[in-house]
Amino acid sequence: MRVMRTAAATAAFASLTLALAACSQASEPGASSSASSSAAPAEAGGTVRLVTHDSWAVPDDVLAAFEAESGLTVELVQPGDAGTLTNQLVLTKDAPLGDVVYGIDNTFASRAVDAGVLAPYTSAAPAAADAAQYAIPGAVDLLTPVDYSDVCLNYDLAAFPDGAPTLDDLTKPEFKGKVSVTNPATSSPGLAFMLATIDAKGQDGWLDWWKAMRANDVRVTASWSDSYYTDFSAPNYGGSYPIVLSYASSPPYEVIDGEPTTAAMLDTCFRQVEYTGVLAGAANPTGAQEVVDWLLSDAFQATLPENMYVYPVSTSVEVPADWKKYAPLATDPYTMDPAEIDAHRDEWIADWTATVLD
Repeated sequence: MRVMRTAAATAAFASLTLALAACSQASEPGASSSASSSAAPAEAGGTVRLVTHDSWAVPDDVLAAFEAESGLTVELVQPGDAGTLTNQLVLTKDAPLGDVVYGIDNTFASRAVDAGVLAPYTSAAPAAADAAQYAIPGAVDLLTPVDYSDVCLNYDLAAFPDGAPTLDDLTKPEFKGKVSVTNPATSSPGLAFMLATIDAKGQDGWLDWWKAMRANDVRVTASWSDSYYTDFSAPNYGGSYPIVLSYASSPPYEVIDGEPTTAAMLDTCFRQVEYTGVLAGAANPTGAQEVVDWLLSDAFQATLPENMYVYPVSTSVEVPADWKKYAPLATDPYTMDPAEIDAHRDEWIADWTATVLD
């Protein structure tokens, strides 16, 4: 499963990021704020630095084919999870860590846009039209959607033979000590689930829900792997919590002898979208634009489900058959305007911490 699920605390990397910024050599500006797909620099080939999260996973042959076709050498820069990635891009924008980024998600997108770390580029790849429905208003030429997924509570089917509980059920006495979630201050899925509860319960009710969950002995872990691999009572893990925070794409990997053992609670899901974009001041903006196009190609998009456990934006790519059967997406997932998330993220996390942990 994705290393991103173990997302490290973004604040813990602030000092490291400043050090990186201080010791990085500034790149000559290669793309002005007016750069676009119609005004690409003439140089081609060379090395292109792709800044991505630590759960990047693509088959070697797919990457090698792109390098052979483009004449580029792709060098990965992996500072951490989506939050850490975005924070480092912001703090090092005057000496960019790379040329192109993949992995900024909709919980941190506005931070990157407002900080000016991205240069305009509109891809002409066919999948760009499919991706348009996930675009961020006002930033369609800065961040191009690549994939999406649903962060949801997952449950052990054996523990709930009569079907999935609801968010409101989880505060009832019979669910005491049965739920394990991750901390929104240290985990990307934890942050997404906190946002789901805000959207579900509203500004006046979400902290009351969490207060009730605290009274019902909700367990809070630092990372996805702690909740999923250690706490989950599903047969593959044998923990003591029948409800844990994960993704709608997790259940296909828990099928044993053709039978599902887990399922997602689809009325608890937050839709998470990941983006790519050319970095302002890129040393190789032409190569960066080629990488954006490649990330939208069917060759790359087809690798996403089984390597990074997310849905491709391309509608011409088929997801695995077991995903269709065991990993349905939420029909009405919780969402939130990225600008609203950016305006209140720190405040909400502080309120959550005071309510659930202090």
